[in-house]
Amino acid sequence: MVTNGVGTLREKPLHAALKQWCSREGDLFEQPVDGFVIDIVRPGLLIEIQTRSFSSMRRKLTRLLENHSVRVVHPIAVDQWIVKVDEQTGVMSRRLSPKHGRPVDIFAELVAFPDLVADPGLTVEILLVRTEQQRRFEAGKAWRRRGWVIEENRLLEVVDRVVIESAENLIQLLPPLPEIFTTSDLAAAMHCSRRLAQQATFCLRKSGELQVVGKRGRALEYRRI
Repeated sequence: MVTNGVGTLREKPLHAALKQWCSREGDLFEQPVDGFVIDIVRPGLLIEIQTRSFSSMRRKLTRLLENHSVRVVHPIAVDQWIVKVDEQTGVMSRRLSPKHGRPVDIFAELVAFPDLVADPGLTVEILLVRTEQQRRFEAGKAWRRRGWVIEENRLLEVVDRVVIESAENLIQLLPPLPEIFTTSDLAAAMHCSRRLAQQATFCLRKSGELQVVGKRGRALEYRRI
């Protein structure tokens, strides 16, 4: 395990922990490749740990996939403990968040590069994790959380992993559906928001797994290709 130190000074705890979890003996950390700094470089494979939005990754992936195989590792928290901390007294409270992530949540990120999912050089690895989020109070900040600012996220446990190596793997994330369906049908089947269902159909259309076959009122109807 060798690192050149680039990009590690501001590394968050969750990112660092996942990088360690994914690493093997002989891996190189934070190495320059084709003008980009890569989290883990392994013979024949570049590994990027992406704990936040995929929105900034399209240009990087498009360039890297011209000459390399790339794995994007993304955590989804199935359980998250929220810890409120005071600088004077320490931990004030610890509670389990009511939000529980699922593999289908990956569609919200893949809208950044859905067409690249069909590239044989790209693998997306979803890590289902349990995490702890530490928050501190700062008046006037984070108004939706009433002043409680997210300080850091920490990895508690990796529960499972889902590997997407093709667009076919992606559509396998969906629940059973009728032959022809709308985004409303998909939202009901996935027990999710209409927005996530729309993101899923967009990704699957761009990756070549769904086609539009008609309309039901104002809603598009889809069928698997």
